Amino acid sequence: MTRIDDTPSAWDERTQLTTFLDYARDTARAKCEGVSVENARRAPLPGSPLMTMSGVINHLRWVEYYWFQVVFLGEEDEGPWTEEDPDREMRIAVDFPLAQLLDEYAEQSARHRELVAGSDLDARAERPIRNGLHVDLRWILLHLTEETARHNGHLDILRELLDGTTGA
Repeated sequence: MTRIDDTPSAWDERTQLTTFLDYARDTARAKCEGVSVENARRAPLPGSPLMTMSGVINHLRWVEYYWFQVVFLGEEDEGPWTEEDPDREMRIAVDFPLAQLLDEYAEQSARHRELVAGSDLDARAERPIRNGLHVDLRWILLHLTEETARHNGHLDILRELLDGTTGA
């Protein structure tokens, strides 16, 4: 599995934060390299029927959308989830080729990278989070790095269970 280096090109805060988020994103994509179409849609954990490689990638894509576009920018929430099906992005992922989900995730990450480059890290989100606070962009970057890294662990487990592939 290939991925980028996690060493930033400069030591300012923005470069360090964005380098680690990009590293986590690239790691998620690397975990999917060479997985079969069938395995990308399989849920090998009996207690987690939505936990597929396709589902995790689609979840990461939509989580970024939610935090950058809905919370930070204040756009209308057009995500796939509903009150009746809050995990719908994971459920519908198996209806799409993993390659398409990875491409959509990469394209969206590129747009978000531009948004971050043009925004102040201290800029506050338009919408509050659960506790009513308006977090800043810095917090969103840290949160997304944590979220993506945590799901990379899930991708590790899934991949090993599906076809025995392990990686660093």
